[in-house]
Amino acid sequence: MLPTICFVKEIFEIRIHGRGGQGAKTAAQFIAEAALDQGKRIQAFPEYGPERSGAPVVSFVRISDKQIKSYAPVVNPDVVMVIDPTLIGPVDVAEGLAKDGILIVNTSETAEKIKNKTKFNGKVCIVDATKIAMGSVGKNLPNTPMLGALVKITGVVGLESVNNKVKEKFLDKIGEEKTNRTIEGIKKAYDSIQ
Repeated sequence: MLPTICFVKEIFEIRIHGRGGQGAKTAAQFIAEAALDQGKRIQAFPEYGPERSGAPVVSFVRISDKQIKSYAPVVNPDVVMVIDPTLIGPVDVAEGLAKDGILIVNTSETAEKIKNKTKFNGKVCIVDATKIAMGSVGKNLPNTPMLGALVKITGVVGLESVNNKVKEKFLDKIGEEKTNRTIEGIKKAYDSIQ
């Protein structure tokens, strides 16, 4: 059984690593807005290098019951979510992650292999979000399945709240069928976490 993170800290912080075009910014937005709908205070913002598809991107999320006064990047996250596993190595994705933090990686590799690559000895959770996305929506869009894993592992927001945010953003944009398949991918990732 996975531990569910509770709000023992005043501010819960998440850092998301991906590449331009993979939806790290959108994933951060969905998490934050889902938390806002649950009455929390939030922040979500990206940090870009060169703004082009494929370039490394980092997004940050803060969730709290109280006012958030910091606007700096998240340097000591409670959770790090890695959408693109090719960033492991060139980027120290576990930098600043506490020993009791959680590293969630989109990969088909084992958690032990990820621990060896990152030198992070804390909790590592893996989900093959790319495979789930390909099966659900037919495209390599792993950011939304990663949300299902995050929700299951942390309990920081509710699954229904995330699904509602996906519907709000995508129904008019991509239609009901594709939106439902996106939500199906989120649920598959949620269910895949042991």
